[in-house]
Amino acid sequence: MFKDLIKLDRLPTSWCPGCGLGQIMIQLATVMDERDLNYTNSTVISGVGCTGRIAGYMNVDGVYTLHGRTLPVAEAAKLVNPDLNVIVVSGDGDLASIGGNHLLHATRRNPNLTVICNNNNVYGLTGGQAGPTTPRGTKTVSTPAGAYYDTINLQNLIKTGGKYFYARTTVYHQLHFRNCIKEAISWPGFAFVDVISQCIENNGRRLGFKSAYEMLQHFKKTYRRAPDGAETLGPEEIGIVRQE
Repeated sequence: MFKDLIKLDRLPTSWCPGCGLGQIMIQLATVMDERDLNYTNSTVISGVGCTGRIAGYMNVDGVYTLHGRTLPVAEAAKLVNPDLNVIVVSGDGDLASIGGNHLLHATRRNPNLTVICNNNNVYGLTGGQAGPTTPRGTKTVSTPAGAYYDTINLQNLIKTGGKYFYARTTVYHQLHFRNCIKEAISWPGFAFVDVISQCIENNGRRLGFKSAYEMLQHFKKTYRRAPDGAETLGPEEIGIVRQE
């Protein structure tokens, strides 16, 4: 059962009620259970931030890395043990901001890693500051007049490599989310799953959402499946694009 992959004695988690990270952990554990991935053949590596706590809740060996250094640590683990299934779970700030240079070059080197990015558009752990995925004009703790810059385009960044796997999904679209994880784990190279999720306490309420449920309903209304065979995902499309 997927529960065997979660340290139940450490529950309840430290995450805020309504946080999307609980679903991310459950969906990852479900897929790992289906694929017979466990403490004998897999590791979960995470970065600093709310998302980083996943490595401590999963019943496999893991590494809680320095801020932004998640990918080089994961690459090192894969290098010394090529048979190990190395799964990275980290936030958009950790991967795309302080760790952005590592992300750029990981796509170029194409190591066999599965990366799950908790993309909640904000720095949640430290109180809700603007991050690299915060939409222009969004008011946050650090941008009371609205975020000044456009967001980083994670899809285009991942596609800079000659070979790439980029998936976008949401916490609401659970079946699609699981399929994205399955295909990412099966991909023989660097696979990046961009998971749109909710941070109700340090982002959602400031945006006018009254609950995490309202944010999930927003994902339901906003995001649509991309057409079959799409080579690029539109801003409000979920799907998978890849190049072997």
